[in-house]
Amino acid sequence: MNASTAPADPVLLRQVRLLDPVADTDQVVDVLIAQGKVAQIAASLGDGPEDARSQDCSGLILGPGLVDLYSQCGEPGFEERETLASLWAAARRGGYTRIGLLPGTRPPVDNAAALAFVQEHIPADGPCLLPWAAVTLGCRGEQLTELAELAEGKPLGFTDGQPLRDLALLRRLLEYAHPLGLPIMLWPLNRGLAGDGVMREGHWSLQFGLPGNPAMSESAALAALLEVVAATGTPVHLMRISTARGVELIRGAKARGLPVTASVPWFHLLLTDEQVRSYNPSLHTDPPLGQESDRAALLTGLRSGVLDAIAVDHTPLTYEEKTVPFAEAPPGMIGLELVLPLLWQALVEPGLWTPLELWRSLSTDPAWCLNQDPPMITEGQATEMILFDPAQTWLVEIANFKSFSHNTPWLGQSLKGQVLQMWCT
Repeated sequence: MNASTAPADPVLLRQVRLLDPVADTDQVVDVLIAQGKVAQIAASLGDGPEDARSQDCSGLILGPGLVDLYSQCGEPGFEERETLASLWAAARRGGYTRIGLLPGTRPPVDNAAALAFVQEHIPADGPCLLPWAAVTLGCRGEQLTELAELAEGKPLGFTDGQPLRDLALLRRLLEYAHPLGLPIMLWPLNRGLAGDGVMREGHWSLQFGLPGNPAMSESAALAALLEVVAATGTPVHLMRISTARGVELIRGAKARGLPVTASVPWFHLLLTDEQVRSYNPSLHTDPPLGQESDRAALLTGLRSGVLDAIAVDHTPLTYEEKTVPFAEAPPGMIGLELVLPLLWQALVEPGLWTPLELWRSLSTDPAWCLNQDPPMITEGQATEMILFDPAQTWLVEIANFKSFSHNTPWLGQSLKGQVLQMWCT
């Protein structure tokens, strides 16, 4: 069931389907792994070295490790939701070799000591957990952190994981942070327009009797943010894009040559506001699930390159926090252990996307958004890859999760697709 630690090498993976999004190749080959590196790739390697353990991989997928731009961990302060160790285990099981950790812990990662604490408590081997540093003190959007001092601690980049309402503060951030050369990630959202909305405003919010959050809460904030980017020229990553209008605005920004990249949380590609009819609190997300036209625009935006990557936005919450009426539940759902099988089932199996398109959006392109070299499976290189069985079935139940939290609308359902092994050296 669970992604195991990679077997002792040398190991010969026979007739595995190797995906290489960088080279744009999808082929069945033999892969020899020795001394923590990919030693050889060929159509056939015969018997291989005498000491190599042979593994029949017919029907299995070997792909680069997955990369998540942003997810939340409970530690420090909310360890009942998730610890760094449990997040690490969930990432391994889901095939993620790099995870960006949002800074909204308690205390938040808004100073050098807090950044060092997280870095010192990350498990040493396996998936790489990479903390973002906060933009403002306490992630409250009022006063900038000591950006240069934080940069010396080598965070992944700067973000609050929360919207910045003060455009003057945003301008100062982009001016001060530009020479530091680290990624800046921003969430375009106008909280004033969002009001007390708990689902997307529209036909279904009226029918279900729930307060609506209009799509313009995203697009109005995004339009203003893009004007500040145009004025400063500082590259930014736009997180949590969820609306058709947001895709349209980003398309225009890229056509103007603005230095922006953008990502969408995975569940916005699968679910819409109509599903809220169940009142399942795990469907309460922020931004809220959009209309079918939003979902279609997000998928088209990814395939066309307007949107650059799929994010997990893993948000663990306890049973007690989520077992309340829909409107009272804190927003968010877990995803690290579910993203690959669910997207493979929904997009690849029906032939809507190719395996390479999905892998590129989950691995290669997120790394490039972070100004990182993407994971690659290349002879002579250290391994950062996963072995995935798209046909293996498993039950989404509490006993099968590595995450401490279980806030997902797929609980109790049977899924196809499981990460079997991970190599990450």
